[in-house]
Amino acid sequence: MEMLRALPVARLETATAVTDGVRRFSGFLMRDLLAHIGARGTTVTARALNDYAIDIAIEEFDRFDVLVAYEMDGEPLLPSDKGPLWIIYPRDQHAELQDIRFDYRWVWQLRWLDIQ
Repeated sequence: MEMLRALPVARLETATAVTDGVRRFSGFLMRDLLAHIGARGTTVTARALNDYAIDIAIEEFDRFDVLVAYEMDGEPLLPSDKGPLWIIYPRDQHAELQDIRFDYRWVWQLRWLDIQ
C-alpha cells in the first residue's frame, strides 16, 4: 500500500451500481500504476479476495480515467466495504460506461493484477 499511495493521487466523483448516490473516490489511475511498474501487455486480469476475476483490455485505461480507489467519501475502503482497493470507472462522465458489461469490471476487494 505504501508504494500505491506514493503514486499521483487521482479523484473521481461518480455513481456506482452498488452504492447510493454520487460518491467521491480517491486513489490512483490504473494507467499510472502500469507505467510505474513498466507493465507490457494487452490484458489485465483483475482478481478479488473471493477469487472473482475478469480480463480488462489495457487500452481501456488509456481511453478512460479508470481509478483504483483506496478511499470513498474521504474514508479508507475496508475489506468489509469493498476495500482495500476497488477499480472504479468514470461512469457518470461516459454514457457508454453505464452498460452492465462495464459493471463487471468494477472489481472490489482487489488483491491481484496479472498483466499479459
